[in-house]
Amino acid sequence: MPTLGVNIDHIATIRQARRTVEPDPIAAAVLAELAGADGITAHLREDRRHIQDRDIRLLRETVRTHLNLEMAPTDEMVAIALEVKPDYVTLVPERREEVTTEGGLDIVGQTERLAKVVDRLQSAGIPVSLFIDAERSQIEASAKIQAQFIELHTGTYAEAPDEASRAAELEVLTHGCQWALSLGLRVNAGHGLTYWNVYPVASIPGMEELNIGHTIISRAALVGLERAVREMKHAMRGE
Repeated sequence: MPTLGVNIDHIATIRQARRTVEPDPIAAAVLAELAGADGITAHLREDRRHIQDRDIRLLRETVRTHLNLEMAPTDEMVAIALEVKPDYVTLVPERREEVTTEGGLDIVGQTERLAKVVDRLQSAGIPVSLFIDAERSQIEASAKIQAQFIELHTGTYAEAPDEASRAAELEVLTHGCQWALSLGLRVNAGHGLTYWNVYPVASIPGMEELNIGHTIISRAALVGLERAVREMKHAMRGE
């Protein structure tokens, strides 16, 4: 079974709605780890709509599992990553007008630029994961620029309108994972996964980690974060 990375962005979303100091994503990270989270994920966006620079620095000091910093491949974010030194970085596409990350990063269309970003980070000892769609061309380009990980975008699977469509998308993810592994990449996945659809993705052979946020934080608003994290671990095991 893959490990669980808990994305705490939406704890910060609630805080930023009132521009106050609570709830604190640092406290949320601690509770998530106590409940069994295997890692903590946070996305420092260019517009700072939820996670703030202060959060990333404090998370680096407090997270005891591993810290995954999601970020756009910009000079500003690379400089922050090189200073903070998360356990690994996931490069994601980012547009100011989007509600959340939409689709995977286009590696094929910007291979040269992304190769330089990957090299800068990994030369500093920070492994890089690329958030991509499960397309053979994108997977091959990810291997070409020597990223250590990819994170397969599971949004299309999660939003499939019926069982047949969902089964087809699961097949795409499964083949993508196997192809990536054959090229020497390590494979994570995430986006749109919930308690009700996570098990088939968690069952894909070779899948290393699932990064999940919104559904856990939504559940936590009703039952508490520790229970929400424990329940997700159970759901990943099909329990």
